[in-house]
Amino acid sequence: MQVNVALPSGKRKHFEIPDSSNVGYLKVLAQKSFGRGFLRLVNAQGVLLDPQESVQAAGIQDGDTLTAIVQTAKIAVTDEAFAFWCNEGNRVATWGNPDSGGDSSRVQEQLRNVRHVQATESAFVAILADGSVVTWGNPAYGGDSSHVQEQLQNVQQVQSTDRAFAAIVSDGSVVTWGRLDYGGDSSQVQEQLRNVQQIQSTYRAFAAILSDGLVVAWGYPDYGGDSFHVQGQLRNVQQVQSTDAAFAAIRSDGSIVTWGKPDGGGDSLHVQEQLQNVQQVQSTRGAFAAILSDRSVVTWGRPDCGGDSLHVQEQLQNVQQVQSTRAAFAAILSDGSVVTWGRPDCGSDSSQVQEQLRNVQQVQSTGSAFAAILLDGSVVAWGYPDYGGDCSHVQEQLQNVQQIQSTYRAFAAISTDGSIVTWGEPDYGGDSSHVQEQLRNVQQVQSTWSAFAAILSDGSVVTWGNPDYGGDSSQVQDLISFI
Repeated sequence: MQVNVALPSGKRKHFEIPDSSNVGYLKVLAQKSFGRGFLRLVNAQGVLLDPQESVQAAGIQDGDTLTAIVQTAKIAVTDEAFAFWCNEGNRVATWGNPDSGGDSSRVQEQLRNVRHVQATESAFVAILADGSVVTWGNPAYGGDSSHVQEQLQNVQQVQSTDRAFAAIVSDGSVVTWGRLDYGGDSSQVQEQLRNVQQIQSTYRAFAAILSDGLVVAWGYPDYGGDSFHVQGQLRNVQQVQSTDAAFAAIRSDGSIVTWGKPDGGGDSLHVQEQLQNVQQVQSTRGAFAAILSDRSVVTWGRPDCGGDSLHVQEQLQNVQQVQSTRAAFAAILSDGSVVTWGRPDCGSDSSQVQEQLRNVQQVQSTGSAFAAILLDGSVVAWGYPDYGGDCSHVQEQLQNVQQIQSTYRAFAAISTDGSIVTWGEPDYGGDSSHVQEQLRNVQQVQSTWSAFAAILSDGSVVTWGNPDYGGDSSQVQDLISFI
């Protein structure tokens, strides 16, 4: 059988395939021939063809011309597994720890027209195009939604704590499942959950912003699940930020309301008068940093997590953005310099590289180290060496870097030519030497706790790091080709 495949640009390829072929076989041939990954074939009537169908079942005849549409590939992660899909595609490839979502075989037939995938620490939820939901992974972490499945219709978005999910339905109501004391039980506030616009979470609690600017919280009380003592202040809320155990709500007048664990950022009383005209809030695990309209910064929470910025307060002027590790902050100023504070072994001590921190464009972090991309595309790293704070052995390779991704203890830098440079703890993805020759034309990189996955322009995926955490995708490579 002879079939033509054309890109929307007009570029065309001619293929001869066996009559017994399926659409997926033709799709893979087209991807290799065009050098483009993630193609979806469309017939002359504009119908998307299922890669698993035979060419006969798809109605393809000798001499037909199909159009190849380029899809966007996406990756979602739990702590120990990856989920790979294309928007409204009919398959999801998963790998990593089976108990943490790395095995989706029991629900694979249900994963059709996938629109979005979200995760807790050890479970995934896929939102399909019709608004229904499919879950898999550890049942105790939200991998089992069977008891609320009938309610999960017309789902618009999903948020998660560490072990529970909360889905916003099209009518503005909320459906929750997973571990009860992590926000999986919203029965006590269900009547209040109306016209929900967005949801934020701590480690064990949720906070929903309603259309009228009110906030409803539930989950473990000490982690922000109980907002009773500040409920009267939660008016005209625009957005909510969180640490591990506390929430900070920004109101329309630029003031802040906090609740949750007091020493985790839930008590902002001593800085309340300074918290005016707040533009944005960043957080570590136990502290907040608010950027005000005059570009100064106010901090509160655990001092050893960055809640005390007194010794650098005079330097915190003209702040453009703030990044964080688990216990330290790094602020980029308008002149491209950087100011750091918090726990020294988590990146707050940048004294050894301070002279190099000029013309900084962006900062990325692991659990205890920072990496800054400079205007010339070079990189400066600092913090705990075993967490990526020392990049000296790859410094010469760090040229023309455009973005950086991280695991908990390693960095991966993508250069403008699509190559990758890694450093940090080898078992956490800091050593990519065994796959280095494959890492060409990288489009994006995602990470679990200790492994990386790179999507290449030809549609292939390369993984490295801890195999038990998704560093080995060999068992699903064939499936990835058909997505």
